[in-house]
Amino acid sequence: MPSSPEHWSLVVAGGGPAGFMAAIAAAEAGLQRVLVLESTPEPLGKVLISGGGRCNVTHACWDPRELVGSYPRGGKALRGPFSRFAAGDAVAWFDEHGLELVEEADGRMFPRANRSTAVIQCLRRAAAAAGVELRTHCALQAARQRPQGGFALDVRRGSKAGAEAAAVSLTADRLLLATGSHPSGRRLAQSLCHGLVAPVPSLFTLAFKPNPLVALAGVVMDPVDLELELDLDQIAAPAPPGMAHRFRQSGPLLITHWGLSGPAALRLTAFAARALHHCGYRGTLRVDWSGGRSQPQLEQLFAECRRDQARRQLSNARPWSALSRRLWQHLLDQQGVEPERRWADLGKRQQQGLIESLRRSSFAVAGRGPFGEEFVTAGGVPLGEVNLATMESRLTPGLYLAGELLDVDGITGGFNFQHCWSSGWLAGQAIAAVGP
Repeated sequence: MPSSPEHWSLVVAGGGPAGFMAAIAAAEAGLQRVLVLESTPEPLGKVLISGGGRCNVTHACWDPRELVGSYPRGGKALRGPFSRFAAGDAVAWFDEHGLELVEEADGRMFPRANRSTAVIQCLRRAAAAAGVELRTHCALQAARQRPQGGFALDVRRGSKAGAEAAAVSLTADRLLLATGSHPSGRRLAQSLCHGLVAPVPSLFTLAFKPNPLVALAGVVMDPVDLELELDLDQIAAPAPPGMAHRFRQSGPLLITHWGLSGPAALRLTAFAARALHHCGYRGTLRVDWSGGRSQPQLEQLFAECRRDQARRQLSNARPWSALSRRLWQHLLDQQGVEPERRWADLGKRQQQGLIESLRRSSFAVAGRGPFGEEFVTAGGVPLGEVNLATMESRLTPGLYLAGELLDVDGITGGFNFQHCWSSGWLAGQAIAAVGP
């Protein structure tokens, strides 16, 4: 007679941050026989590469009411979950598990060791100590509800040596999908009765073709005000009701070989992700290089330069010290002002042209840059189909969902990881409370 499939109290599909947190939380709360399936050779791959290899674990935003404002999709719905496990709770959890986080000037929080491997080691130690079993090279292929309750699971198990994959059958009382943005997780969720908000890129750089700023690649300006305007009526497909066409953000901006990046651009594209996708990533971007200075304020700065720097060449005396020398030179060239001209000889019309360029440079957005930031997507399982107090499916009893598989995404700065920690912890606690 064939042997019965291995049985588990909880199977977690996905060895990423949300999956690990859920498995640890459930096991530490007393649940036995917890299994994590990871399709790749090593778990927590996104943790390893995030933050330039440092891992921006969370953000020093302690009030849940303020924290939800950093999520273009899902923000209001997250108020309840964050009231139970938010940034402060994540910091305390990691501290209790031997990982100290430190806050940087902009609020981002990193491990004191300044290495993402420290976060991975912390999570793996905690999982092992709690009795969680991890199986790599194992991908959940299919999941079916059993008449007697729980799930029958089909797992494809590969080999470290690259041998032919083998099919394995498991059963589980509870199933948690924490597969991130991978299409396989969405397919599994749909097979278990869930809908799907179509995924689109979020947190990406803006491209100009051609790029009039290419010679300034590497220049950083902080702060910069951005305004993106999209003409939704020019697209053949009608825009969804209520879709915004104008977006604004402020903060540090990085000029790249293909366009604009940095926190301000990434936040802008996060909030405009769906509208930009609808418009084919075309629109008009206006940049205020002055960081919000008014026309009178800039005129006053120019008047002070004419008075105090009268004999100096324009190229050698910028209106304010934080203005990039290379950007100032570019604006002079753009307005046809000789860099050798002295401040005392700057004409009124030329001054107005420079002030207009500083306050309102305009660029045609022609697409996305070649690299995504943190590989974040907008879309996933609709939040209305999930009980956000427990992360259990409202449609399929015993099924839980956490992390980026849900239609939640945050701006850059540790917010996407925070949602993983919160949703994973809530799911693990709820699963353990139900028991096997």
